[in-house]
Amino acid sequence: MRDEQGWFTVCALDGLTPGRGVAALLRDGSQAAVFLDRAGRTYVVGNRDPFTGAYVLSRGLLGSADGVPFVASPLLKQRFDLRSGRCLDDDGVSVPVFRSRTR
Repeated sequence: MRDEQGWFTVCALDGLTPGRGVAALLRDGSQAAVFLDRAGRTYVVGNRDPFTGAYVLSRGLLGSADGVPFVASPLLKQRFDLRSGRCLDDDGVSVPVFRSRTR
């Protein structure tokens, strides 16, 4: 159920482990990868790896390159900017990004 601002709960913050992701099934049937970094920031991107079609980005490794937080796909290791969804290894590829907030 959405709240008055249009937000809906995906998971409890204490269900996230810093540096790891979880997959969430969204209401439209798509999947999101939800991450909590070690500084306490949350990021949400599409869970589908566009290079393989597998829903695995939630299992990827978090890191940063030149100050850009990313998740590296566990399959082919392409890195996706957690803020914009842009692939850091192929400018023509990206994943969806979702706004997040914590309460």
